[in-house]
Amino acid sequence: MVKGEEILRMTSRDFQRLHLVRQYLDQRIKQKDGSELLGVSDRQFRRLVRRVREEGDSGVIHRSRGRPSNRRTAEKTRQKVLRLYERKYGDFGPTLASEKLRELDGIEVNAETLRLWLRQSGVRYKRRKSRCRRQRRERRPCLGAMVQLDGSHHDWLEGRGPRMVLMGYIDDATNRVYGRFYDYEGTFPAFDSFKRYARRYGIPASVYLDRHSTYKSSRELTLEEQLQGVEKPESQFERAMRELGVEVIHAHSPQAKGRVERLFGTLQDRLVKEMRLRKIRTRESANIFLEEYLPEHNRRFSVLPSKSADVHRRSPGVRELDGVLCVKTERRLNNDWTVSHGGKVYQVEDRIVGKRVFVEERMDGSLRLSCQGKSLKYKELAGRPKHPSGAKSRPRKWAHKPAADHPWRQGYGRSGAAPVDP
Repeated sequence: MVKGEEILRMTSRDFQRLHLVRQYLDQRIKQKDGSELLGVSDRQFRRLVRRVREEGDSGVIHRSRGRPSNRRTAEKTRQKVLRLYERKYGDFGPTLASEKLRELDGIEVNAETLRLWLRQSGVRYKRRKSRCRRQRRERRPCLGAMVQLDGSHHDWLEGRGPRMVLMGYIDDATNRVYGRFYDYEGTFPAFDSFKRYARRYGIPASVYLDRHSTYKSSRELTLEEQLQGVEKPESQFERAMRELGVEVIHAHSPQAKGRVERLFGTLQDRLVKEMRLRKIRTRESANIFLEEYLPEHNRRFSVLPSKSADVHRRSPGVRELDGVLCVKTERRLNNDWTVSHGGKVYQVEDRIVGKRVFVEERMDGSLRLSCQGKSLKYKELAGRPKHPSGAKSRPRKWAHKPAADHPWRQGYGRSGAAPVDP
């Protein structure tokens, strides 16, 4: 609106107030009707009427508009926060930076306030990437119904120590997280992490994971397996899950197991920076800190399941778990009661019925031989003697070289009959 040469900037709320006040001044509505329509008390409506009479249309505009807020943060504190952010939290997002400012520096600042300060000051900060739209899969209803498992290869220590792999577990129903650092992603790290998870929470009904060679075998079926009716080859991890009664579900894409992928995205941001602030340099100290960090993470980010039941099964004892979570290889028992495995020969000392022996490589490095579920006594034998020249100790069975005119070299005639000696 224009008053002389002054241009008044009004909101829609201001126009509504001015309209009702003018209606009252023109005696078209009562004071009670105006206060009810504006949602204010009769006393406040009378104040508006008095201000419009004295100041004109500008009387409906709030007097603090355009002025700094009385509750604003002091400029000194604002500058201190910006200096701390650039020096200490440069790659932190505003949300995480506000948490660390409160915990470590004793400065209380809202995340959105910090985001506004950074934008106004032209300081670059980490922004979230836009996500592709995908079809939503409903969570499993109960705790333990499905656990998503994967390994995250990342420079978790940012060059201060060795590169590590985080074997992460996240419950599909509750977002409860478990994890542990290892040197690589393989069969034994998968077995060890699953054993620790099972001992703490129990055996889940199913695991949801990718098609890494650790979890899904890519070899072809042998002829013997085809004759036995085996439908597909199993990895050692699949075989162990089958023996424990756990369903294995393989995802066809990273997006299909998005819950654990998003977890790794969060941990690669937050956990890395937490370990940086504590100057962690070794895998052992990282695992100790992880035991302290995950309970607080679960307290903040876990959700309630749609059903309160916990379908984890009770974990077997350590001895039984070790007998399942190991690398099992089937070997043939030779006539001299020996078994060959890994370039070594083992003498079986027990008398058994059968020609098949299972060699179990345990996570602690020990070796166990078993037949039909019974442990066998054995001893390692010295290797076969080697020939000084490096050749095989046994001569070839057919050492004679046939002559050029030998019938074996003549082949068969066109008639298909074998040649006849004269």
